[in-house]
Amino acid sequence: MAKRRKVGNLLALALLALLAPGRPMHPYEMARMLRRTGKEQDMRIKWGSLYTVVGNLDKHGLIETVDTERAGRRPERTRYAITDAGRAELREWMHELLAEPAVEQPRFGAALSVLGVLPPEEAADLLELRLAALTDDLERQRAGLKQWTAEVPRLFLIEEEYALAVREAEATWVGSLITELREGTLPGLDGWRAWHTSGGTPPEWTALIEGEDQS
Repeated sequence: MAKRRKVGNLLALALLALLAPGRPMHPYEMARMLRRTGKEQDMRIKWGSLYTVVGNLDKHGLIETVDTERAGRRPERTRYAITDAGRAELREWMHELLAEPAVEQPRFGAALSVLGVLPPEEAADLLELRLAALTDDLERQRAGLKQWTAEVPRLFLIEEEYALAVREAEATWVGSLITELREGTLPGLDGWRAWHTSGGTPPEWTALIEGEDQS
């Protein structure tokens, strides 16, 4: 039995899902539908690679050519439909994405991993700017979700609910970190501040950097 491919391209996932209802489409129509449904907000899509991804899906037997049509003087357009293998692959990918937590590496996480390069006060100032932006975003997201809920079945808004929940959790966490920084309750804050004011490396930092056992 062939080993199942891991989900490596979310655009391929979106294209298979788009074809899953059974209506054949040509790549231009696929791109139009993805834009119309706002999929670029749900996943990173490199539009320039769409035709390459379609070709790879066809190559691996996950979609197949149905026919080729021409409208007036426009170039020929090949329409594709999902295959049984494509449906099986789509189902397996969904199982993986829904059931298996994955470690993601957002830009914010990268900045937090080296937060110590800034003085605590400067870090707090910047985090407050982020929190203000998050608060504005949350207001817009809540208003948009409320509007769409009145017009669209909830099934098609699940990803928006998730994005809102994640954003709310981030705002809560950022707010709590700011409080610790401002009130001086963050463990190790004095050593962090001293490093920026006097240049002296806190002992616990030295042990960590040099790999010494702190037990």
